[in-house]
Amino acid sequence: MNINYIYDRLCEILDKEDILLNEPMKNHTSFKVGGPADILVMPREEKQIVDIINLVKQNNIPFFIMGNGSNLLVKDKGIRGVVIKIAENYSDFEIKENVVKAKAGILLSRLAKNILKAELEGFEFASGIPGSLGGAIAMNAGAYGGEMKDVVTSVKLLDTDGNIIELNNEQMEFGYRKSILSYKDFIVLEVTMTLKKGKYEDIKSIIDDITVKRTTKQPLNLPSAGSTFKRPEGYFAAKLIEDAGLKGLTFKDAQVSPKHCGFVVNLGNASANDILHLISIIKKTVKDKFDVLLEEEVKIVGED
Repeated sequence: MNINYIYDRLCEILDKEDILLNEPMKNHTSFKVGGPADILVMPREEKQIVDIINLVKQNNIPFFIMGNGSNLLVKDKGIRGVVIKIAENYSDFEIKENVVKAKAGILLSRLAKNILKAELEGFEFASGIPGSLGGAIAMNAGAYGGEMKDVVTSVKLLDTDGNIIELNNEQMEFGYRKSILSYKDFIVLEVTMTLKKGKYEDIKSIIDDITVKRTTKQPLNLPSAGSTFKRPEGYFAAKLIEDAGLKGLTFKDAQVSPKHCGFVVNLGNASANDILHLISIIKKTVKDKFDVLLEEEVKIVGED
């Protein structure tokens, strides 16, 4: 890849301040680990996203789409090609009556606050999920009895040929921590949700209750990517890990959180390799003791 050529072409699409070269991915993930991306771009408009995709495809350059980086573990050698970060730069929204339209980069927490102001109920579950809307759609994020599939009406997407398409809830193929994006390289642009009118005090009470549960039960004071593992059918990952005697297990600066065994946390100076090594120990121990194979919920990307 001719970095200078691609950089010059990207400068025709984006402001220079929205293009970062050799950018450490630890600056863009909640785990605070990860080597450099060759180029990281932060588009502000739909047309910019379309133009970037066309550029990288025409030049056969590998690319990776990310949101807020809250469910991402980037390996220590980083990511080759172009990383397209759809986050705070692309986060407009509008609320009309009980219909919410929002760009993919908006944080769920920010969207939840504004939905509360509009006195709409049904989105409370997402108030403490630390990711972007696009990422939440891709993995059908959920918590405390709610999931994105419960509120989504339609999703505006960019397909691999650069066409903008719209899929309804059913066409999105939502399942447990998955959607059509689990096997198709679509990019989420905008989401439409339909909610119900409620009372401000009732909605706030539910959000406050969820906030208390999160802050008391989860290690939110340390870098992590949230729940490290998916829930195995018939089990709870955190309980399996604790019952395997792994609570507080530490490898260098990577640790199984003593507060919630479902979280692997970065005590400060962990590398991606340290975290991956600890994950492999957890998976092997749980498999040996209980014959249950844990599957990562955190998305692992980049070069070793």
